[in-house]
Amino acid sequence: MEATYGSWRSPISSDLIVAKSISFTEVQTDGDDIYWIEQRPYESGRFVIVHHTSTGKREEKLATPWNSHNRVHEYGGGSYVVHHGVIYFTNFQDQRIYAVKRKGSPTAITPDDGSRYAELVFDSVRNRLLAVRELHQEGLEPVNQLVSIDLKQGEVQVIDDGHDFYASPSLSADGSKIAWITWDHPHMPWDSSQLWLATCNQDGRISQKRCIAGGENESVRQPEWSVNHELYFISDRSGWWNLYRLNEGKIVPLCPMEAEFAGPAFQLGLPSYQLLTDQSLVCTYNRHGRWGIGLLQLETGQWKTIDTPYTYISHLQLTTTEIVCIAGSPTIPSSIVKIDLETESVEVLHTSTAQSFSIDDLSLPQEITFPTTNQMVAHGFYYPPHHREYKGIDSEYPPLIVNCHGGPTAAATTLFNLDIQYWTSRGFAYLDLNYRGSTGYGRAFQQALYGNWGIYDVADSINGAKYLIQQGAVDSKQTIIRGRSAGGYTTLAALSFHNFFQAGASYFGVSDLERLHLETHKFESRYLEKLIGSYPEHRQLFHQRSPIYAEEHFTPTIFFQGELDRIVPPNQAEQMADKLRKRHCPVACVVFPGEGHGFVKAEHLKQAMEGELYFYSKIFQFQPAEPLMPVEIH
Repeated sequence: MEATYGSWRSPISSDLIVAKSISFTEVQTDGDDIYWIEQRPYESGRFVIVHHTSTGKREEKLATPWNSHNRVHEYGGGSYVVHHGVIYFTNFQDQRIYAVKRKGSPTAITPDDGSRYAELVFDSVRNRLLAVRELHQEGLEPVNQLVSIDLKQGEVQVIDDGHDFYASPSLSADGSKIAWITWDHPHMPWDSSQLWLATCNQDGRISQKRCIAGGENESVRQPEWSVNHELYFISDRSGWWNLYRLNEGKIVPLCPMEAEFAGPAFQLGLPSYQLLTDQSLVCTYNRHGRWGIGLLQLETGQWKTIDTPYTYISHLQLTTTEIVCIAGSPTIPSSIVKIDLETESVEVLHTSTAQSFSIDDLSLPQEITFPTTNQMVAHGFYYPPHHREYKGIDSEYPPLIVNCHGGPTAAATTLFNLDIQYWTSRGFAYLDLNYRGSTGYGRAFQQALYGNWGIYDVADSINGAKYLIQQGAVDSKQTIIRGRSAGGYTTLAALSFHNFFQAGASYFGVSDLERLHLETHKFESRYLEKLIGSYPEHRQLFHQRSPIYAEEHFTPTIFFQGELDRIVPPNQAEQMADKLRKRHCPVACVVFPGEGHGFVKAEHLKQAMEGELYFYSKIFQFQPAEPLMPVEIH
């Protein structure tokens, strides 16, 4: 059936996406028992710990209103640990640590003193927890520390402090050694961080503390101990996040390759490898946005790729005989899966959507690399419009959506994404952009954005669209740019400083760089000094690159914002929208009550999805196939 692009009747409704979908995070194992966290939009975004028993039974471990999520660095992560069936978790409402046994109600362990905890580790030698603590006091910058929590008394003791940030406490099997990671302003953890090693005394205090890796221009990740007390970790000293071992005081590369064995540490507690024995380890790795699983023999260096149907893999854990992880592909929704180490057979424990889709109903990503400014290239995944029952009118080309990921130190992947299919099944083309600054392509590509935010990312979004126009794939007169958070900034910068795109959508995006620098939370409070320049020395540059100060922005724009966002405050969207209204530019601004940085409630996810489509339908004057929740356009 022929129909105007954008007006196709899609089987993928907003109700289907928000009502029947969940997201997964934080896989843990306790022997052969498997745990994970589900974030459920239909429960107002509650984070629920789920237990898959060794006998195959699945059960929810935290009833309403318990919510296992912490706000360390505002992004959280590492919010629970399980030991012999007892779950120790951080509760979102008060940020305290609780314990819950197999049968029973949660019991508070830590005091209600404004502290937040992350990356919980069980110390079986001393019957305590190790954690990263973030102490909040009114009017002061939060203080981050490495601490222990006594499980009988609830007493919190500081193991180490003095650095701006802490991560990844790791204890040797006999409890005699401890490793952890720190970094300090103005660096982010993927710029410069340090790996520390110390003796852990019988009383739990440390001695003989020393830095063994990291420093300027080196980022370190995920220290892990073997059973014979050898320390392993990930470093990008080669220009790629690769695996290393500390061997008799020397740092030895294990498997050098141009691939990333980790991603950026916005969230804490993201394991990407596990030691099987002293002779082998299993790991995930990323090449150009596609993830795989590898098995490495430590003595010989022999590498084996484990064959799976997945192109996205994260949160790697082990039972006694199996790999457990979150995995998916362009055609397989995010799932909790087990992979047998011997046979490599796969068992799916749970999927993120109850709806099944035929491959014939899906737009599949095409990896593209295209030329951009300064004789460089950028990358992306292109999804053509696709519907088994519709095709576009012969004389027309599809409208293009260029999507800019957040971060900006992050990446687009090929994981099955109903949000993308929502657009492609209605007749939109969709480019999921990996602009310069994205991860997965090595440290040099990632740091190319430093000093160039608002320049290189914007150029790449325009040149990606031009590349597809030149290929005859999309309509040059219906180009849209959209993005979330840092991607929202790229969106607004492209619309404000260039006359190329015809419409845009900013989800909790940045419009005033100076204001963000002065108001944002501790974790990212110096991030802009890398992306733009030191402040206040380069204050003029902050103004020049801020969309709020641009005089030429008349492109129709829709804004979506969380009222409680601490990372990108609501004034970033509200003031920009007000300025566009005064210019009589078509604009809509929707602020969701009770939402933070990223929307979690089903009704708001639905409203944003339909509101964005409604906005484009008015700007490009096409008739959507279904009734939509309208937004007010000024």
